[in-house]
Amino acid sequence: MTGQPSVKVRNYGPLSRRTKFQILALVPIYFIVAGFFLQPFDGIWRGIITIVREPDFLITDYFAIGGVGAAFVNAGVLTLLSIAIVYFLGMEMSGHTITSCFLMFGFSLFGKNIMNIWAIMMGICLYSYYHKTSITRYIYVGFYGTSLSPIITQIMQIGNLHLASRLILSIIVGLGIGFVLPPLSTHTHYAHKGYSLYNVGFSAGIIAIVIVSLMKSFGINIEARLIWSEGNNVLFAGLLLFLFLGMIIFAFFLSDNVGKRYMDILKTYGLSGTDYVKSDGFGPTLLNMGINGIVSTLILVIIGGDLNGPTIGGIFTIVGFSATGKHLRNIVPIMVGVILGGVIQNWSITDPSAILALLLSTTLAPIAGEFGVAAGLIAGFLHSAAALNVGIVYGGMNLYNNGFAGGLIATFLVPVIQSIRDRKAHAKVHDSL
Repeated sequence: MTGQPSVKVRNYGPLSRRTKFQILALVPIYFIVAGFFLQPFDGIWRGIITIVREPDFLITDYFAIGGVGAAFVNAGVLTLLSIAIVYFLGMEMSGHTITSCFLMFGFSLFGKNIMNIWAIMMGICLYSYYHKTSITRYIYVGFYGTSLSPIITQIMQIGNLHLASRLILSIIVGLGIGFVLPPLSTHTHYAHKGYSLYNVGFSAGIIAIVIVSLMKSFGINIEARLIWSEGNNVLFAGLLLFLFLGMIIFAFFLSDNVGKRYMDILKTYGLSGTDYVKSDGFGPTLLNMGINGIVSTLILVIIGGDLNGPTIGGIFTIVGFSATGKHLRNIVPIMVGVILGGVIQNWSITDPSAILALLLSTTLAPIAGEFGVAAGLIAGFLHSAAALNVGIVYGGMNLYNNGFAGGLIATFLVPVIQSIRDRKAHAKVHDSL
């Protein structure tokens, strides 16, 4: 038509698949670059070798044993490889892509390394081949399942076996772990009904109990371990806050109505299976991630905790799951519940295990999301007690210790809350056997 003025409309077209993966890759690249500024190249190389050789069950801070640069490079490389695997498998970017890659980065600062994850991933491939299904169906389970990678390292530490025997045994065990993870994770999900976000951590804890029990029966003992670096809060707070603030700013450039759609995220329960990238878009998800990252970092600093490999891993877990269930409304009550536990119970909130429980207790965010603040406080309080005690049964071999504890608490607490909320439940016939 003629005679009408030309109007320029600002068009936020959808990001291409490739662009989304490139944006995600900026996070590990950011830390790899930081790593090369913080440690000389030869120190990084020696540090990575040390990281690969050292036992890495809970709690082993890679900053302390390999150096800050080596830890960042190890984590960055593994995350880039994870992103590349998903991309070249032809999968679309989803919230679970972000979550799994952020967890890979975070836990590669204190347990996963460039050598000990691959046998488990091979087991996932074997499972998909056996069932004649695509590996894309189980790839995220594989990424999460590398929480058991310290078992692989520990087998390589068995002193009375030849190197070849240790290598073969570690591969066999890794294949076995990867093969049983998918069916077991499906089964454990029914136990807590999605109210614990770290479902694979729950199933991994069960596997770790079985394997560690077998190891002990053959006389392989696992000593307690606590390697925890201190004194870098200013440096790491600066790195983290700059990154998270960048996420927030960038989110507003990606699409319109980011703030309104973020408010929609806050209204959700956050049950396992939630995907904010699919339901609300990449921009609002990025905003949610940045806000949660800033808040969790500030909470840790304010209470006097240390920023190091394990705690940055915990923060990255919160930020990663901000794409698949966590937001301020459902994580803050859980964290406050843990802090109350530190006040009342016989431990300090600044203890290493307690700090990790504070950050990783947010696996129970869906409880606060659906049942409210009071339920969230109770869940966090109970979780703090469980998380500080259950790890002894598998000797710290499951990096997602809080996932195991959270699964137990959700399985116990949710039916109780539901029965109290719904008085009619008392009149129903229950299958309890």
